[in-house]
Order: sequence, then C-alpha cells, then structure tokens
Amino acid sequence: MEYINSVGLGALANTMGITLTEFNRERAVATMPVEGNTQPYGLVNGGAYAVLGETLGSMHAGFLAPEGKVPVGVDINATHTGSATSGNITAVCTPIHAGRSMTVHEIVCTDDDGRRCSTLRITNFYKTLKA
Repeated sequence: MEYINSVGLGALANTMGITLTEFNRERAVATMPVEGNTQPYGLVNGGAYAVLGETLGSMHAGFLAPEGKVPVGVDINATHTGSATSGNITAVCTPIHAGRSMTVHEIVCTDDDGRRCSTLRITNFYKTLKA
C-alpha cells in the first residue's frame, strides 16, 4: 500500500469511488460503488468496468516495473457477462505475465453476491523514464 500512497489512484478513479482494499505482488483488489457508475438503464456502465480494470492493471504493472520504467497501456479488452444494479463491484487483478518489457493482467469483476459481471485483460508495455 506504500506504493499506492506514493503515486495515488488518479483523479478518474477517485471520481468513480474506487477504493483499494488489497495490494501486493500477487494481486490487487478494489471496490467500486454501482451508484454513480451506471448507464441509463441502471446497470453498471461497461466503461466503468474498463476504468476499474485499467486502474488496477496499470497500478499493479507499475508496482512490478523494473527500475526506471513506467507502464503504458497498449491493449485492454472486456467481456461483460452480467451487470450489477446496486451495491458494489469487487475487482481482483492478477498478473498473467510479468516480464521485463511488458505485463498482462486479468481482472475479474463480481457483484455483492459473487456473480462475475466482467472479465478484463490489460497489456502494459514498459517505457523508459526520461530524466
């Protein structure tokens, strides 16, 4: 959590009410309220799942980054298999591949009943920081 406290989650994550609950080398876990993140029919907006997934995947990639490198997202995809209308979404992010030049993470989003709502995959390329 020290890493997250030093860099933060970003303004969009804060606006959406994303709260980090666990963060270590093996995984990152966060919650997001349904309220305020819905589309006109009362379901969680697919873009909200994407923001939640990208936030966790990119932050975790940054945590695993080699010295002097930062992650840059190059691909994200999401398959929505359900959607919540109330409560919270919980996202669990795990690395599938953590290499020297790129990472791939899977993010599984579930509702309060543990039903899977969305599965995302994000790929981050490591870019060298310029002084």
